Amino acid sequence: MISREGYRKRIIDDRVEQALKASGAVCIKGPRWCGKTWTSMMHANSVFDVGLSTDRFRNRRIAEMDPELALQGEQPHLVDEWQDVPAIWDATRSFVDRNPMKGQIILAGSSVPPEEGTRHSGEGRILDVCMHTMSLFETGDSDGKASLRGIIDGTACNSPCGHHGLEDLAYLAFRGGWPALQGADEASIKTVLEDYIGKAVASASKMDGVVRDSDKMAMLFRSLARNESTTAAKSSLSRDVSDAEGGSISDNTMTEYLGCLSRMYLREDLPAFDPNIRSSVRVGKAVKRHLADPSLAVAALGMDPGSLMGDLDTFGSVFESLCEHDLRIYAEADGWSLRHYRDAKGREVDAVVECRDGYGLFEVKLGSNQIDAAAENLKRMSRVFEDSGKKAPKALCVICGLVDFAYRRDDGVFVAPITSLKP
Repeated sequence: MISREGYRKRIIDDRVEQALKASGAVCIKGPRWCGKTWTSMMHANSVFDVGLSTDRFRNRRIAEMDPELALQGEQPHLVDEWQDVPAIWDATRSFVDRNPMKGQIILAGSSVPPEEGTRHSGEGRILDVCMHTMSLFETGDSDGKASLRGIIDGTACNSPCGHHGLEDLAYLAFRGGWPALQGADEASIKTVLEDYIGKAVASASKMDGVVRDSDKMAMLFRSLARNESTTAAKSSLSRDVSDAEGGSISDNTMTEYLGCLSRMYLREDLPAFDPNIRSSVRVGKAVKRHLADPSLAVAALGMDPGSLMGDLDTFGSVFESLCEHDLRIYAEADGWSLRHYRDAKGREVDAVVECRDGYGLFEVKLGSNQIDAAAENLKRMSRVFEDSGKKAPKALCVICGLVDFAYRRDDGVFVAPITSLKP
């Protein structure tokens, strides 16, 4: 049996359990270092680590010779870093076809291998479960007095919450949701995250054996950090890279570079929303730029809690990223999704939680002095949707940083501190 001592429960655990009951194999995917291995081990009875360096990477060589050997073990059986030997995917699909039982194999990986003609999609055999870095509720920095479910269904109650000042919020954004950085000091966090970004850029620059310009990849990563929580177009990102290089970068190259970062799960862009599910607004609408964790944007910009507090515009964007990072995790816990809204007239809503029977509109504000304006925008956008014959939102909510209460205003808009939110 695998040791589970010291594991901190993750919101995704329930989804993994359900996926194992529904499918013969489950693939847990997400950015490197977000906790996939620990979470996978919590649900496994045996493990085959493809990336283990013991005996000159013996496990990898075994898997390359016969991928099915990597699947042998007490079930549920974990194959960690399976993407190092892409043939394991097809072997898993075949294994499940021959042994039609549930919960046999768990695959965990930090990147998507290149599509090959022989690689099956895995539909009906392998269920994907997307994992993120930890939310504030998972790290213990949210007291959980405000439930996203309660906000959406209208049962959320007024409640006093713990106090978090500007400095606290700056540290939380700077540290991020990396399990290994919980409780770390600022110097260690800065050193580790700068190294993480450097190695991620290096890996993306040589992914699939293709050599890419590492300087351009690094500048792209910084451009994404600079454009965190915006709908910056590819052309804008290209200008950042081109200006730094003194030359141009083609649209195809930019698309390919962005794709590399996506395949490493380092980008978590928010898609566009329209309350009419048949609307063409969903298709081709600008995404809202997000890196996989707000701390990556802070580190890529060379900032720390002190410099964030000295630049409230950047802090506001990073705080918005922090809140939407957590909202996404809480929404996905119920099988919901997170989107953003912006129309041709420039009207926008920071985040939209889309559930099975409707949606909720959310504005994100760092300071309590911005709550009134945010609430007015939510009510205005609700009227815009209703006047156009579309379904009214189930809930209107302002997620705020510097507020010590979760409460419902007289106009029906709910206000909740991000440090009190939970699924």
